[in-house]
Parts: sequence; structure tokens; C-alpha cells
Amino acid sequence: MYLPAHFACHDEATLAALMDEYPLAQLVHHASDGGLDADPVPLLYDRDSRTLRGHVARANPLWRVANGQPVLALFSGAQAYVSPNWYPSKAVTHKAVPTWNYTVVHAHGVLRAREEEAWLREFLPLLTARHEAALPQPWSLADAPEDFLQQMMRAIVGIEIPVTRMVGKIKASQNRSAADREGVAQGLGTQPMAALVAHPQA
Repeated sequence: MYLPAHFACHDEATLAALMDEYPLAQLVHHASDGGLDADPVPLLYDRDSRTLRGHVARANPLWRVANGQPVLALFSGAQAYVSPNWYPSKAVTHKAVPTWNYTVVHAHGVLRAREEEAWLREFLPLLTARHEAALPQPWSLADAPEDFLQQMMRAIVGIEIPVTRMVGKIKASQNRSAADREGVAQGLGTQPMAALVAHPQA
């Protein structure tokens, strides 16, 4: 990934927070035909073990093809188009062009398939609790009949990726003047990127 120094993010807590807020990763791996493939997979990042965990359908060849192989999990966070008309400097110099602000995390590691029922029974409650937490009546595995749960678990395979390298990029107009950044933040209004432009992290 092209990574100018002013857009690089090296703070692991910031990157972990981005992966937590935008957990649907594009999991890039080598396909059976020798080319590249990508699967959208929600992943949970465990900060203590620095490991990504998720699951895929047993019918999905990903877990067989990529088992034991290097993979790349791409997490895309807040993003937005930036109009040059939002820069106060444009009215003075007219030297401005459109751009795109965005946040991404690239997490590298070797994928391991986990077929053990015990692994799934430990992981699935964590996954559902994470995504059900904000709902007025959170669903849990205990809400489903046991025989149905066993049937569903036989249809999935767990995956885990111990992260060996993490690269973060937060492109939030850090290369512009304070006045231009304020103009961008105002132009973006209530979009999530507006707060990052106003207070860029590194």
C-alpha cells in the first residue's frame, strides 16, 4: 500500500478500534487456480493475543485453500469524497483538485482453520455478544434449540489469523492547512470522516 508518512498510523490501539468499528474484512488469499480471491468475512480482533477470529461456511473453499497460507485482511473504515470547493485556499489560489479521504487497516498473518466444536462454542458467543450488545433485546446462542445449534455449527468452520504485521492508513487531510481542514470538516457535515479531519490521528 502506498503510505506517505503524514497518512501512516502506527498506533495499534487506534487500528484495533477501527477494526472493531468496521469488522467486515475483505480476506485476500491465493485461490485454487493460482490467482487471488477475496472473501468478505466479519472478524473479531483479540488485542491480547493479536489474533483475528471469524468463521465461514463449510461449503466455502476459503478455509481449505488458505489453511496454513499467508492472507491479508483488509478493513475499510470511514471514507468520503473531498471537494476542492471546501478549501478556503482554493478561493485564493485556485490550485486545488478533488481527493478522497479514507481509513484502512491491512492485517497480515497465516490463516488456520478450526473445525473443533469446542473452539466454535467458545468463539460464537463472543461474536454474537459483540454485535448484539447495542440491541434492546440481544440474541444469544441460548435462544436457539441445541439440536439446531449443532446442525448450524456443522455447517461452518472457524478461522483464526495470528497477526504478524499491521499497516494502518488514515488519510484525513493532514497534508492541508488548518483552515483547509476546517473547511473540509464543515463540508463533510455529519459524516464520520468529518471528526477525523477535525482531529486526525497518527
